[in-house]
Amino acid sequence: AERLRFAVQKSGRLSDGTFDLLKKCGLTISRARDNLFGRARELPIDILLVRDDDIPFFVEDNVCDIGIVGGNVFEEHQLIQSARGQKAEILLPLGFARCRLMLAAPKEWGEVSLHDFEGKRVATSYPGLTNAYLTKNGVGASMASMKGSVEVAPHLNIADAVCDIVSTGATLDAHGLRPVQTVFESQAVLIQNKMALSDAQQSALDSLLIRIRGVIASRDAKYVMLNAPRGAVDKITALLPGADAPTVLELAGQSDQVAIHAVCGEEVFWGTLEELRALGARSILVAPIEKMMP
Repeated sequence: AERLRFAVQKSGRLSDGTFDLLKKCGLTISRARDNLFGRARELPIDILLVRDDDIPFFVEDNVCDIGIVGGNVFEEHQLIQSARGQKAEILLPLGFARCRLMLAAPKEWGEVSLHDFEGKRVATSYPGLTNAYLTKNGVGASMASMKGSVEVAPHLNIADAVCDIVSTGATLDAHGLRPVQTVFESQAVLIQNKMALSDAQQSALDSLLIRIRGVIASRDAKYVMLNAPRGAVDKITALLPGADAPTVLELAGQSDQVAIHAVCGEEVFWGTLEELRALGARSILVAPIEKMMP
């Protein structure tokens, strides 16, 4: 049967998150000696290991059917390559490898607003996203396109300011720069070529999507079990964050007491547990969920 072709970053933070996701999806990936190809044992999926900024090209040009890439990289590709027509699309946001593309200015500028970038030259690895954002906000600036080391551009008189990927802001601070405005909030995304897949490939993709959605759903979900007075069931249920209708079971030999079991789709905080206890809940147990099929 024809196998699904899947482009993945060869190494780096995105790669680590991708392989962690695939492992949680129950996939075992065996790699070739050249470390350029991989193969899933459980589903008919072939992995191609490449640079992250090549992934949109591989998917768009139908070298691969799907890929996982940073949303910032994909959207930049879409803007820069718009003349070619958009042959790939986002299938699913994945919730990891989060970062922000931010405009930053030298600290000596003092208090800065977006309009202080008017007429300035901005160094960035994302000229498409940066220019689109500034233009949308009525700011005219020129772009100095760089592949890396963007933060040194003002010191080298290459540019007046920068627009760069920020996670903690420590790198900007070390180079005398202050973040001013978020241009793009990014996370890893699953992308897909718009061409129709074969039946075998579509079946593999459907199976993969079910597993990925299950992993995402279980990421923050918790299984909550507790004992409580029967009369407090409604109030307790209302307190449980994001819970569907809970299972309520009568405790053996205690007709006025019940056990409540619920899957909570959001994080359960200590404050919630204290409120549950105040309503009479006892023996409260909060457990992580390893697998979940929505």
